[in-house]
Amino acid sequence: MDEIKNLTTEKRNPKTMKLDEMTVHQVLEVMNEEDQKVSQSVAKALNQIEDVISLIVDSFQNNGRLIYIGAGTSGRLGVLDASECVPTFGTDPKMVQGLIAGGKKAMTMAVEGAEDSEELAHRDIQNLKLQPSDIVIGLAASGRTPYVIAGLKQAHKLGAKTASLACNINAEISKFADKSIEVDVGPEILSGSTRLKAGTAEKLILNMLSTISMVKIGKTYGNLMVDVKSTNEKLKVRARHMIALATGIDEGQASKYFELAGHNSKVAIVMCLGNYSAEKARQRLNDANGFVRDAIKND
Repeated sequence: MDEIKNLTTEKRNPKTMKLDEMTVHQVLEVMNEEDQKVSQSVAKALNQIEDVISLIVDSFQNNGRLIYIGAGTSGRLGVLDASECVPTFGTDPKMVQGLIAGGKKAMTMAVEGAEDSEELAHRDIQNLKLQPSDIVIGLAASGRTPYVIAGLKQAHKLGAKTASLACNINAEISKFADKSIEVDVGPEILSGSTRLKAGTAEKLILNMLSTISMVKIGKTYGNLMVDVKSTNEKLKVRARHMIALATGIDEGQASKYFELAGHNSKVAIVMCLGNYSAEKARQRLNDANGFVRDAIKND
């Protein structure tokens, strides 16, 4: 009990001691003020975040996977970030994965005892058949979730790289990770409700981890999502527009390149900017490890 009382995420916020007596507008004002503190707290952890991104990029460059593991809100955020990588960056679903204590059922409802189960963590990690090239990132707002700590221990035992993200300073979880990220967003307006500021901080950091790592392995050209897979008409329209933006040609020409490239945006861009055939553009991209900018450089 003393451990919980000492956690920032469990303390009472002095601004909302009479939350149930405040008007809706008063609560809105306080929530908005408190939310503004989140990005400031994340800013203080940028060096830690950069270190973890370096580990992720190294994993990706060695055909490794990024695995998030968490419980409750933290677990759901990890699963969300992992699932968004597929449509945003055209990744294989296995490349970035999210584990949540209690499995799929826990995405929509609480699974009793799951976050305290070390056995579940061992099983979930074991099922992944981890390799040294993989990285496992433990997510826990409190920084002390048994399921997450057990998962990190198991990952380390199997030789994978590990990292952690917590919303308390000197978090217990940090002891079991190669690199740790700790942010202090202060007490929630509703004591202990870490889906609020802590959840927002975690979401911001997960955005950074996955997005920047993908940029650094060639999944973008400038700020364009050039690796999006065109699986429906909306995405095909977006791909043609992206080709036009990247090359300066009109939408009609972009459509022609898109068709010649077999609906591959990166190939179409390299074809246009480098004046290559589709086959040559694919080869150039392959030789450049998927980086469009390197593929169009003069020999």
